[in-house]
Amino acid sequence: MPRRIEPDPALVRRLAAIALALPEAHEEEAWTGVRWRIRAKTFAHVMVGQEGYESSFRDITGITDPTTVLTFHSSGDELLALANAPLPFYKPPWSGTIVGLVLDRDTDWSEVAELVTDSYRFCAPQKLGRLLDQPS
Repeated sequence: MPRRIEPDPALVRRLAAIALALPEAHEEEAWTGVRWRIRAKTFAHVMVGQEGYESSFRDITGITDPTTVLTFHSSGDELLALANAPLPFYKPPWSGTIVGLVLDRDTDWSEVAELVTDSYRFCAPQKLGRLLDQPS
C-alpha cells in the first residue's frame, strides 16, 4: 500500500487561519489530513484522496491522481446548489449535509472562508453561532 499523502502544510495553515478565527474552534489530526471542530463536531476536514485508500471523491469522480479536498457541512438552498454543482464540488454519499470541494490553484479562498464559516454555524451551538453576527 502506498504511503498516505498529507495535505500541503501551507494549505493547512491557510485553512486554519479561517477555521481557528471562529469561536472555540480547534484543530486536530484526523484519520487522514486535518480537521477543525467545534466541541465534538467536525465542521471542516482537509485530506488528499489517493489510490490505495478509500475515497468517496475518487469513487464519485473517477479521478485517481492525488487530489486535495475539503469537506464541510451545508444546508438549505446552498446544499442543493452545491450538491448539484460540477467539479470542483462533489457530494459524498455518506452524509446528507456534507459537501466536498477540490482545493487547487483555482480555488476561490473568499468562497472557502464563507463555506467554512457557514459549516461552523451549522455545527456550532446557537449561542456560538450568534457570536458571528455580533459587530467586532
